[in-house]
Amino acid sequence: GATPNIFRNVSVGSHKVEIRKDGYTTLTRTVTIEENKQTELTGSLTAVSTPTPANNNNTAVSTPTPANSNTVTASQTSNGTSQNKTFEVKGVSFTMVYVEGGTFTMGATSEQGSEADNDEMPTHSVTLSSYYIGETEVTQALWEAVMGNAPSYSGGWTSEYGIGNNYPAYRVSWEDCQTFISKLNSLTGQQFKLPTEAQWEYAVRGGNKSRGYKYSGSNTLGDVAWYADNSGRSTHPVKTKSPNELGLYDMSGNVEEWCQDWYGKYKKDAVTNPTGASSGSCRVFRGGSWNFKARDCRVSGRDYNTPSFRYNYLGLRLAL
Repeated sequence: GATPNIFRNVSVGSHKVEIRKDGYTTLTRTVTIEENKQTELTGSLTAVSTPTPANNNNTAVSTPTPANSNTVTASQTSNGTSQNKTFEVKGVSFTMVYVEGGTFTMGATSEQGSEADNDEMPTHSVTLSSYYIGETEVTQALWEAVMGNAPSYSGGWTSEYGIGNNYPAYRVSWEDCQTFISKLNSLTGQQFKLPTEAQWEYAVRGGNKSRGYKYSGSNTLGDVAWYADNSGRSTHPVKTKSPNELGLYDMSGNVEEWCQDWYGKYKKDAVTNPTGASSGSCRVFRGGSWNFKARDCRVSGRDYNTPSFRYNYLGLRLAL
């Protein structure tokens, strides 16, 4: 049948494309993408008696599907020197922002002043490899596209705390997040995960573009975050405040965000690509939220709870 799959924002250059379907021969083409030009690829498959081999991760695949089925597409943006990636799942798109690796000081750095808590100390040097992190918190639209429905815990998403496609998902536990990510990876063939606490803090500080702000992208919290003083006691649609130095939104407000790590005390030793405590009873979550005062929205602030904990100010952001 016809396969009108459209891959938008594919990077400039030559790409190997395979079109395959079980029971048919595989069609392989090389296509060259030029900037600001549309390229069309067509072909037909011949039926055979045996299925084609599994997909190689180094190739792009387009599989013929019935017109009414849900489709999953993934595309990589090409925007000047940008290395960001945009993915689409069942009509819902989301962007992963490239974070160039580097070394930073994690914990209660000087701009945090007297508001820092004891578990933000001692400060320590952290070196990270490059990675990707979500431009926004996972939205309700993306959660429902992957999971098939909204969370049911305590009424799920409600008008009282914000409901709509572009609102952040909330009332999700760390365990719920693992289920969501597993299903997302099955749909996309990617290896999404929760960010480590170190990846999260490097990103909230602006990575190697950091200007040393107290909050994510500013020393004026109201410019970059929905928090207790301006939220009206509710979440708000993502990307309605200014981003930080990396182009990331809402890291100091809206909802807190689960990290992958077990919660543990900091040590003064320099570390590379840390993954937190080796074991524990609580998982870390970070960031400000719609019901937090300013001191709890700082870039170095930490929080934690059991992996099954859910609340109306707690969501997630993806890493890759």
